[in-house]
Amino acid sequence: MVTAPVELSERPVQLHGSALARALLALAGWRVRFDGLPAAQGVAIVYPHTSNWDFVVGILAKWAIGIPAYFWAKDSLFKVPVFGAWMRWVGGLPIDRSSPRGVVGATVDVFREHQQQGRLLWLVVAPEGTRRFTPGWRSGYYQVALGAQVPLALVKFDWGRRQIVFTDFIDLTGREDEDYARMAQIYGDAQGYHPQQASPIVPWRPASKKD
Repeated sequence: MVTAPVELSERPVQLHGSALARALLALAGWRVRFDGLPAAQGVAIVYPHTSNWDFVVGILAKWAIGIPAYFWAKDSLFKVPVFGAWMRWVGGLPIDRSSPRGVVGATVDVFREHQQQGRLLWLVVAPEGTRRFTPGWRSGYYQVALGAQVPLALVKFDWGRRQIVFTDFIDLTGREDEDYARMAQIYGDAQGYHPQQASPIVPWRPASKKD
């Protein structure tokens, strides 16, 4: 029997964010929709990602929600004095890209450590991998969510409505066509800062690069 991606409705993990960050977002005309997390660990994908302004709005949203979200960064960056400390402060997650297990395997290991210790870990990824138009999404986030067996959050950066929607969570099935079709439905008509640069919601693996 074929089953569709499971949408997660329960939110047992509640967070308390910064009122100041929410006020600053409101002053800029933005609002954040968030009602908790389905688990202590997970992967959050942000789409569309078409501008450097996404980072500014995203950091404010992170503080407004109160989620200690992390992002991939080369481990060598964390060895630089001062800069390394700043990278950790903003949420950088050191990954050894030379690891025999690769970036995905190394990240899954980090998730398992946090699961065993009951520690909060949400990895935020822009699946397009760039602010420019691409033929689709890179697969790293998908492999990590499946490998670590954690929920996937579909976060909408909707410049058209000036809102960040962090309310949709699914468990991936491993059947890419079905999973991507459901994700495309959820993202709907979310509009990026540069709408023409948003990539189609389909899998894409560049022939010359690794995730």
